Amino acid sequence: MFIPQVYAVALALMVLSMLSWGSWANTQKLARNWRFELFYWDYVWGILLCSILIGVTFGRTDPSSADSFFRNFQTASVSNLVYAFVGGAVFNLANLLLVAAIAVAGLAVAFPIGIGLALVIGSVLNYIITPKGNPLLLFGGIGLVCIAILLDALAYRKLSGNVQVSTKGIVLSLLCGVGMGLFYPFVAKTLKGDGHLGPYTVAWVFALGVLVSNFPLNYAFMRRPVNGPPVAFRDYFAGTGRLHLWGVLGGLIWGVGTISNFVASYAQMVGPATSYALGQGATMVSAIWGVFVWKEFRGAGSQVKRLLALMFVFFVLGLVSVALAPVF
Repeated sequence: MFIPQVYAVALALMVLSMLSWGSWANTQKLARNWRFELFYWDYVWGILLCSILIGVTFGRTDPSSADSFFRNFQTASVSNLVYAFVGGAVFNLANLLLVAAIAVAGLAVAFPIGIGLALVIGSVLNYIITPKGNPLLLFGGIGLVCIAILLDALAYRKLSGNVQVSTKGIVLSLLCGVGMGLFYPFVAKTLKGDGHLGPYTVAWVFALGVLVSNFPLNYAFMRRPVNGPPVAFRDYFAGTGRLHLWGVLGGLIWGVGTISNFVASYAQMVGPATSYALGQGATMVSAIWGVFVWKEFRGAGSQVKRLLALMFVFFVLGLVSVALAPVF
C-alpha cells in the first residue's frame, strides 16, 4: 500500500484532507433546495464508493504486503475492526448533529462551537494515544486556529446583526463537537499494535460504520427534522439524477480527504494528533468558500472585514505551527 516516506508528501496529504473536508459541502449548496436529509443518503454512498476505489488501488500497490488492503482485513483483530466501525458510526451521528445545529443556529454558532470543541478534544485524545510531534507547536497552533474560528464567529454575528441564539442550537453544537472529537481516537487505536489495521482498511470499515448507522440515524432525522416538515423515502426516489450525483460527489470528496488524513496519520513522522488537527483547518477552508465564492459577506462593513482579515492571519499562523510540529 502507498504510505508517504518523506514529510513533504505527508504534509501534502494533510493539506488535501483539509481542502476536501472544507469543500465537500459546496456540493450540497449546488443541490439547491434538495433537503439535506435526502442529500445525505447519496453522500454516504459516495463515502463507501471512495473507500473501495482507493482501497483496491492505492491500498494494493504491493498485494504481497501484510498491510495490503485485502490481506490486512484478513489478519486484523476483531477488536480493531469494531473500533473502526464504531468510529464511523460516531462520526455519522456527529455529522448529522452538525447539520441540525446549522439548520437551527446557523454557521456562526455551529462551526465555532462544534468544530472548535472537536479540534481540542480530538487533538488531545489523539496525542495521548500516539504522542508524536512537538507539543508546544502542536497545541500552540491548535490554540491559534481556535482563535481564528472565534473571529469567524464574530464576523458572522456582526453580519447577522447580533441575533440571539436558541438553547437548542447551542446544545446541538456542543453534542456535535463531542462526537467529532471522539470519532478519530477510535481510528487512531486501530493503527497500532498487534492485529492493527492499515489506513485503507480502516477507511473501508469506517465507511461501513457510516452506512449502517445512517439507516436508523438519518431516518430519525427524516421523520423528526429539526427544521422543516418530515420527508419520506419516496421524496428521495423522486429526486433527479443530477441531485443524486451531487450527493455522491460530495461523499467522494469527503472520502478522499478522510483517507488522505488516515494515510498521513499512519506515517511514522506524523501521528494522528497532527494529522487530525491540520485536517480540522477545514473550517477556515469553508469560510474561504463562503467569502470568495458564495459571497456570504457581500456588503459587510469595515469591522466585519477586519475580523475576517484577522481570522485568516491566525488561521495561517496556526496551520504553519501545526505543520512544523512533526519536524521540530
